[in-house]
Amino acid sequence: MSKFAIAALVTLASLSSALADQGDASRGRQDFRACAPCHSLEPDRNMTGPSLANLWGRKAGGLSSFDRYSDALESSGIIWDDRALDGWLTDPQRMVPDNEMPFEGIADGRVRADLLAFLKDATKPGASPERTAQAQMKGMGGMMGGMMGGGRDPNLKSLEPNKRVKAITYCRDTYRVTTADDKTRAFWERNLRFKTDSSGDGPEKGTPAIVGSGMMGDRASVIFATPEEISGFVARRC
Repeated sequence: MSKFAIAALVTLASLSSALADQGDASRGRQDFRACAPCHSLEPDRNMTGPSLANLWGRKAGGLSSFDRYSDALESSGIIWDDRALDGWLTDPQRMVPDNEMPFEGIADGRVRADLLAFLKDATKPGASPERTAQAQMKGMGGMMGGMMGGGRDPNLKSLEPNKRVKAITYCRDTYRVTTADDKTRAFWERNLRFKTDSSGDGPEKGTPAIVGSGMMGDRASVIFATPEEISGFVARRC
């Protein structure tokens, strides 16, 4: 290899390692609020997207506990480091065409550097779970803190009676959900979603939970322990 090629590689490596070091982690903590609805900082706690814990040095599409990677990302051969992550944050579709991440990218290089500075510390092996969880909760703030997806979701095994579902009926375009406090709410069929949560925080089998979603107050999600419960729980009755 020529001296010029070696020098070029050294220069690229230096630029790569400097990207996160140039950023401000405290500003990056605030920028992370845009990522927190989809990405956890806790190991193997996957949400819409994979956990970001231990991200540096990981193969793109290589987290074994996450099952929703696109074929394009899994076959990209990318190893996440400062330079690769900066490219991904700039324009993920240009970097990996046909990936399925619904994110247009961050044009501002300073914002990317700040975010990388925060993530490099918050995702490193052994990072304090309390610190990273707190960062997510602070990042969401305001109205987002009350919606599904931000910070840590509630433990659905220990809910108040008004969030424990006893019965669901369906008539024409309306679902009626009766909770353990014997109150019934009516939802337009497009405003009620059925979901499952098989994690340790998910509901007990046979006791689905109802959780508000959105900011209008007219929408909710009923969360079951398994998909098999859903059809058997909803009774068609007018």
